[in-house]
Amino acid sequence: MTLQNLVVVTGMSGSGKGTVLKVFEDLGYFCIDNLPVLLIPKFLEVINASESASANAALVIDIRAGERLQDLERKIADFKKFASKIIVLYLEARDEVLVRRFSETRRPHPLKSGSSLIAAIKEERQSLRKLREMADIKLDTSDCSVHQIRASVLDHFKGLRPSSTINVHLLSFGFKHGIPLEADLVFDARFLPNPFFVPKLKAHSGREKKVKDYLRSFPEPSEYVNRIGDLLLYLLPHYEKEGKTYLTVAVGCTGGRHRSIYVVEELAKILKNKKRSIVVRHRDEKI
Repeated sequence: MTLQNLVVVTGMSGSGKGTVLKVFEDLGYFCIDNLPVLLIPKFLEVINASESASANAALVIDIRAGERLQDLERKIADFKKFASKIIVLYLEARDEVLVRRFSETRRPHPLKSGSSLIAAIKEERQSLRKLREMADIKLDTSDCSVHQIRASVLDHFKGLRPSSTINVHLLSFGFKHGIPLEADLVFDARFLPNPFFVPKLKAHSGREKKVKDYLRSFPEPSEYVNRIGDLLLYLLPHYEKEGKTYLTVAVGCTGGRHRSIYVVEELAKILKNKKRSIVVRHRDEKI
């Protein structure tokens, strides 16, 4: 398999290369940070020989490569035999911004060994000058938050994205067993009529018709489902625009066996009707 896209991410230390690499990971790229330049051709050979490998790869190569960085400048053109398209993405930021970022994170600059931080930044900028000139995309992150950097990269590479559809995980649970740590949004269904107190329904699940019919006999459950559904249909395009690839929506009731399951099942119907990618899990149904 030949790589479709190879993105070489380079640029100034502290400019956000780690953040950018996470964006490519979310896009399904095979990602490596600080791969030695001499190993890049071997890495590309292995990727192309693997049937299960991703069709896209992103590599962060920067000043940490030392003198071998000059080899990268000469060899980028040679990588074309391994990938259909090669893109060099160069990140940078103003000197004073980089100084502030290193001060906030308290991490050492790769070139700072006795010299001042500002001197190391200027030396790095000079060393990367040729790579900057050959870059296909230059991104100044000086005035960008992490979310803005992410959005900018997604905007530049939107044509390479496999899909812009967010994966929605709908999860029912019981509050008495704890709130799921993975939940992005949590909704409380404990105010709804409780089938647990109906003897003939107590042992049954919220997925069973007799429990559903009981809950549908009251106006609140259906209204609650519709209101949450409307909220999710409003939120999902905004999450997708930000580049979020997964969203876990958790609905809880007391034990996680009746009301929360009913609400999750009904929400799944709403979202599937809108052709959303949905995964449903009932965490506490069998407890």
